[in-house]
Amino acid sequence: MVYSTIATFNNCFILFCFLFCLSSHASSIFSGNGTVDLEKSDDLFTQILRDEAVARLYELGKVSDGSGYLERTFLSPASMRAIDVIRKWMEDANLRTWVDQMGNLHGRVDGANASAEALLIGSHMDTVIDAGIFDGSLGIVSAISALKVLHINGKLHKLRRPVEVIAFSDEEGVRFQTTFLGSGAIAGILPATTLGVSDKRNVTIESVLKDNSLEVTEESFLQLKYDSKSVWGYVELHIEQGPVLEQVGFPLGVVKGIAGQTRLKVTVRGSQGHAGTVPMSMRQDPMAAAAELIVLMESVCKNPEKYLSYDEQCSDSAVKSLSSSLVCTVGEISTWPSASNVIPGQVTYTMDIRAIDDLGREAVIYDLSKRIYQICDKRSVSCIIEHKHDAGAVICDSELSSQLKSAAYSALRRMEGDIQVEVPTLMSGAGHDAMAMSHLTKVGMLFLRCRGGISHSPEEHVLDNDIWAAGLALLSFLENIQ
Repeated sequence: MVYSTIATFNNCFILFCFLFCLSSHASSIFSGNGTVDLEKSDDLFTQILRDEAVARLYELGKVSDGSGYLERTFLSPASMRAIDVIRKWMEDANLRTWVDQMGNLHGRVDGANASAEALLIGSHMDTVIDAGIFDGSLGIVSAISALKVLHINGKLHKLRRPVEVIAFSDEEGVRFQTTFLGSGAIAGILPATTLGVSDKRNVTIESVLKDNSLEVTEESFLQLKYDSKSVWGYVELHIEQGPVLEQVGFPLGVVKGIAGQTRLKVTVRGSQGHAGTVPMSMRQDPMAAAAELIVLMESVCKNPEKYLSYDEQCSDSAVKSLSSSLVCTVGEISTWPSASNVIPGQVTYTMDIRAIDDLGREAVIYDLSKRIYQICDKRSVSCIIEHKHDAGAVICDSELSSQLKSAAYSALRRMEGDIQVEVPTLMSGAGHDAMAMSHLTKVGMLFLRCRGGISHSPEEHVLDNDIWAAGLALLSFLENIQ
């Protein structure tokens, strides 16, 4: 997703980073230079968790609707081909597979106790336009690889509880501008009216499903929701999409929580006119107004403490939290009639506002909206602010996070020997399927470093040995689930 990742450090973690940077030993261990002793790696399943996983990621990266770039949106032809490819990999790991009525692909093993609450592991198989090959796909491929190792070792059916890998059909929201179609349906947070949402070609979700032989009614759509009593928890492996892990020289990090997000659409209307004949003093120019509004947004989000009042809705601690986690973005802007010699009659732009503290985020939106209307009144233009998307912040389950941290530590210790440093804990500013799944069950996330923190780009890159470390961590987690 076109999101930037936020990472916040407490004092202990800052101290850890300082000590970590001083440690040349730690730097050499996790530099990703391929210094692992491969002669001792036979029991670390390099062929499956690294070599095969990497090959599969590149293979999946070629399944695209675009020519010369990666694009795989909700139930597009490439998406349907990707389902066939991933399904074969699931069956190779001896998983029972099926595709549900929202296009989610499932692979499940019942383990030793089919009636126990299931562990769900997943991520998304859709992409943005001109995407990288690791976003979403990494979490699916690595989970399948870990289960394949258990199958080869004869341990797959000895798992203490059922394990189900889910390749979600839509997380990015590119085609229908509605995020989490896949995980949202399973979590039960999507209303049946979602089926009537249409894309830019006025094709509805219901029609797309039908065209792909996925007949769905409102009743069957609502039945996609999993019973929370049947689910033990949800785990997601994902690239960080930010620079923190690379900066501290560590391949894996445990996610403490995911920032809440609000998407707004602002429409500014003024008086359309000739660029050469309307005096500046008589103009009602929505473009100039929009420019002032956008700069205002930047100022508020850079320095929220200078704008927000301290009251019951926005405490001192909330403002301090905002100062370190708040990010605001204008990602789209359009004008009408969009001609160089015409004063626009209308300007529309989007605002994406994210923060770890939900009350603080709401306070920013309230204050910003109030100031927007004041500026519009002063400039004699009209403003309409529409809420297009709201998602509250998600705090990951402490028990799952602890288990994932132990699994990550175990994986790196198996690769490198004794490790004296602690696995980092960080926050995510990007939205993930875990946000939707948190409405169904407890969630945990593991981040994997990516080069330069770059994501949603063909330049997205992950080291082969880091993919290996991630696979080993998932394997360790599966071997030790209760």
